[in-house]
Amino acid sequence: MTDETKHIVKVTLDEKSIVRRNADVEHERAVAIFDLLEHNHFIPSQEVVEGNAGPYSLHLRIEEDRLILDIRTEDEAPLGIVALNLKIFSKIVKDYFLVCESYFEAIKSSTPARIEAIDMGRRGLHDEGAEILSDRLKGQIDIDTNTARRLFTLVCVLHIRA
Repeated sequence: MTDETKHIVKVTLDEKSIVRRNADVEHERAVAIFDLLEHNHFIPSQEVVEGNAGPYSLHLRIEEDRLILDIRTEDEAPLGIVALNLKIFSKIVKDYFLVCESYFEAIKSSTPARIEAIDMGRRGLHDEGAEILSDRLKGQIDIDTNTARRLFTLVCVLHIRA
């Protein structure tokens, strides 16, 4: 049985951290947020949220080479912050971006077999990034695989620079 309070009901990305790129990136961001809000498993440790059971509002931003997960109540009262060093994501995000570029180019003119092969690589890197995120949050925030995947997409969006 799932506790209906142990989830995210709102996600906000720091607008100062976001660079509007192209329609593909904007679509990925919108889908990740929609899917995340539809179903997620998000349980911060009692130390992080001082015993508050949720549901939660999550604000993501980059600050001084750190990913900040600012956890708040549903009505925006601050609960706690989890900060992760962005260096742990730099290689996987860079590789993921390269494969994504190849994928978006391939869907314009490549064969279905080539598109599928690139997409398999893209999904593999995405899964690896989600696993890194989940591992780094252990002991602070318990998330499931799908929540980790969607949050990793948003981490990638925050990494995009002009």
